[in-house]
Amino acid sequence: MTLGKKIVCTAVAVAAAWAFTSAPSFAAERSLYERLGGQGAIQAVVTKFIGNVGADKRINNWFATTDLKKLNKLLVEQVCMATGGPCTYSGRDMKTTHKGLKITSAAFGALVEDLVAALDTFNVPKKEKDELIGILAPMKGDIVEVQ
Repeated sequence: MTLGKKIVCTAVAVAAAWAFTSAPSFAAERSLYERLGGQGAIQAVVTKFIGNVGADKRINNWFATTDLKKLNKLLVEQVCMATGGPCTYSGRDMKTTHKGLKITSAAFGALVEDLVAALDTFNVPKKEKDELIGILAPMKGDIVEVQ
């Protein structure tokens, strides 16, 4: 083998090794928004989630007078923004929105169960599901008024 061929083979081997070891880091750099499938996928999950909440007798009374179209829009914006997407949340902060509603920890837990069920409907992988719940969970302190 000539020196030129050795250099080319070595360069190809180094490039292949770099590509192989670097590929997982490229995947890790994708935002949760992208890994969830973007705005269309988030819209589908939010729509299913609102349907789940509406059918959930443990909590649907809190949503009886809610403008569901507006809620859908705001939830999509909120999840989109929170997961690294291009959206801007245009709603009020969680404390202001839920003040005086006397939402309980049990009701918040039921809401999370309804969200997980919506995510499961669309086969969202565990890693992304856990990451999303981890992003949204801190809101509990601003939403729950009754332990």
